[in-house]
Amino acid sequence: MPRVDIVIPNWNGLRYLPDCLTALQAQIFRDFSIWLVDNGSIDGSVEWVRSHAPQVNLLTNSVNRGFAAANNQAIRAGCAPYIATLNNDTVADPDWLAELIGALEADEQLGAAASLMVFADRPAMINSAGIAVDRLGIAWDRLGGRPVTDGEDTPTPVFGACAGAALYRRAMLEEIGLFDEDFFAYLEDVDLAWRAQWAGWSAVFVPSARVVHHHSATGGEGSPFKRRLLGRNKVWLILKNYPLPYLWLYWPLIWGYDAAAVARALVLGQAAGAVSGRWHGWLAARRAWRKRRCLLRRRSAKQIWAQLAAVQPPHAVLARYRHLQPDIR
Repeated sequence: MPRVDIVIPNWNGLRYLPDCLTALQAQIFRDFSIWLVDNGSIDGSVEWVRSHAPQVNLLTNSVNRGFAAANNQAIRAGCAPYIATLNNDTVADPDWLAELIGALEADEQLGAAASLMVFADRPAMINSAGIAVDRLGIAWDRLGGRPVTDGEDTPTPVFGACAGAALYRRAMLEEIGLFDEDFFAYLEDVDLAWRAQWAGWSAVFVPSARVVHHHSATGGEGSPFKRRLLGRNKVWLILKNYPLPYLWLYWPLIWGYDAAAVARALVLGQAAGAVSGRWHGWLAARRAWRKRRCLLRRRSAKQIWAQLAAVQPPHAVLARYRHLQPDIR
């Protein structure tokens, strides 16, 4: 049995797959299997994998089931004690997997390890160094937009790992549940990280585990599709996971900031996705709220609150995304 199942969701990503899979074959850590889940691609991805990468375990769907469901499909199919989730538009350094494995094996309390993700078009700039979440429930990529030289040199505790290039302990996933398939795509890794925190698991950022990433190559940065899913999933994320009684105290501020984000979208002519996403999120609010009952709680609300970053003024929140194209959350 391999020690790691590497899971790659794919939707019309043929232009990236050769580089992604070639980088995996160059890993110095070799005890892994690759699972590629194709979500109804029409660009020849399935045919290419079958003919050029026969070592890959290929699962195919007739339609796009989403990032969360595709990951879950392969996680259930595999059996390795560690699961690496990897975007199809990434290229991992040769020691990427070895560094992540080393981090989790050094501490049994760690349920996830985050990679150093850098932009493919700006490799000297950090794309993600793990997940951060503030007390308004706003999530973002840690250190995003900073020069790599300004990043951290040693493993650092973080709220969670970006699923674009992460390593998870299967024991943790079996305990807290897999990705929430209702999310379809975006923020599903934040939801998973939040549930892990409640259950007492920790996460670490491993700066020596580096991958190059074509950011938002599938969903499109700032696209109506992405804005809609971000707006909807943000509502569910807070309803599912935000600790009480802090939610009642911060409710006006949370939705005040969110209303400001929607107003900004209106000014920029990008309101359709932002508004419709939130509307659909609230239509299913009761379902999201009921999921709170499923949280495994080994940490108190006070302990979870301590993991959340302090509230920043609106201009500082916008600065977190300055290195990206307009992205109304």
